[in-house]
Amino acid sequence: MNYDLLFSVANTTALLCWLILLVAPRWSLTKYAVISGAAVMVLSLAYLIAVALSLPGSEGDFSSLKGVMRLFEQPGAVLAGWLHYLAFDLFVGLWIIQDSRKSEIRHIFIVPALILTFMLGPVGLLTYHSIKSIVKKRLSYAINPVD
Repeated sequence: MNYDLLFSVANTTALLCWLILLVAPRWSLTKYAVISGAAVMVLSLAYLIAVALSLPGSEGDFSSLKGVMRLFEQPGAVLAGWLHYLAFDLFVGLWIIQDSRKSEIRHIFIVPALILTFMLGPVGLLTYHSIKSIVKKRLSYAINPVD
């Protein structure tokens, strides 16, 4: 298995998905390929294959930091870990898009959270929740101003 090629394809796929989420979230291709979850499922399938091919026979385990470090001594396991990040971060980005639509938050306000989710996963999620709280508070104040 060519791990470098799979890494490049997965990275390019994720990057393209993030770019169209940022600049064209309502475009039909975005809805079909990204918002439908298709890209996340493809990354998840690649993750499953990488795990199945790399972890059996590994001397590492999940019970200690050293055990996890031993797991990631193999290129296939590192690829699996990276695919895990790509799939879950993209899933969180999709959730942010969908939740912001339900909450009637304009897309421009969530762009920083999406960028941070792409780059730093949980920091982006935390940022989104902060943005949502601020926007909801301002909307609430605009509707029911305090005299």
